[in-house]
Amino acid sequence: MHFSENSRVWIYQANKKLSDNQVSQIQQDLDQFTINWTAHNHLLKAKGLVKFNLFIILIVDESNAGASGCSIDKSVNFIKQMENTYQINLLDRFNFAYRDGEEVLTAPKDQFEELLKVGKVNSNTPVFNNLVQTLKELETNWEVPFAESWHTRFFQN
Repeated sequence: MHFSENSRVWIYQANKKLSDNQVSQIQQDLDQFTINWTAHNHLLKAKGLVKFNLFIILIVDESNAGASGCSIDKSVNFIKQMENTYQINLLDRFNFAYRDGEEVLTAPKDQFEELLKVGKVNSNTPVFNNLVQTLKELETNWEVPFAESWHTRFFQN
């Protein structure tokens, strides 16, 4: 299925790495949800995927039918069900994801601040910008150096 670069994107980051078995099951849940996801009784052209055993990404190509308030509510309810089912937190925006070499790690804001202070994270450390809104942004601006990210506003003196 081809998706426009203007397709809307929602990224939900787990507070801990998911096992391969959890990822497999979550992918099945995502497939089932997106196949039946509607807005005003119109099926949405949508897909979901799991990246790095950490991120759940929902994508909607709005060229035929747009995601509305009720369809977005359905997706948030689905995400909340995922939280309960897999005992994870997907809605904490103050849990930051970053790269340490090839590994993608997470840290709550306070711990991330400590990593900055001791130099384990610096201005060049890649962080994940989960606020991207389109597929194009996901592909080009999801992973950015810390110095160029929205994260910096929390750590300026």
